Amino acid sequence: MELSHIDKKGNAVMVDISAKPDQLRTATATGEILLQAATIELIRQSNIKKGDVLATARIAGISAAKKTSDLIPLCHNLPLNKVAVDFTIKQDRIIIEATAVCTGKTGVEMEALTAVSTAALTIYDMCKAVDKQMVVSSITLSGKKKENIS
Repeated sequence: MELSHIDKKGNAVMVDISAKPDQLRTATATGEILLQAATIELIRQSNIKKGDVLATARIAGISAAKKTSDLIPLCHNLPLNKVAVDFTIKQDRIIIEATAVCTGKTGVEMEALTAVSTAALTIYDMCKAVDKQMVVSSITLSGKKKENIS
């Protein structure tokens, strides 16, 4: 098996995507953070002392997606068309879903995953004073697609 980020000498390299056509690319990632029910209720009532947890986590996720190539060494810098971060609150967890869209030569999977990860870490940071049992888990790529541009 040939690895795309390793050259013939075994050096880590950035993949050359010059010859690839521009396509509309979309990726969606999901993850979750497990919290105590009392913490969930504080978030619902906007009673976390650091502020609006989900609004802050949404902005953090979007900002992180835009900086993915600064964080992941061999990741291409992509002109993002859109990043959306959404939350579903359950009794014992918050499910995070991020979708990234770009028109480019390579996919936006890392941007979607980075958005979910950073949103989860932001929730963790904002709630750590009241919940010492939080767990970030199940971060995964849940879908991707590409479409030719006409």
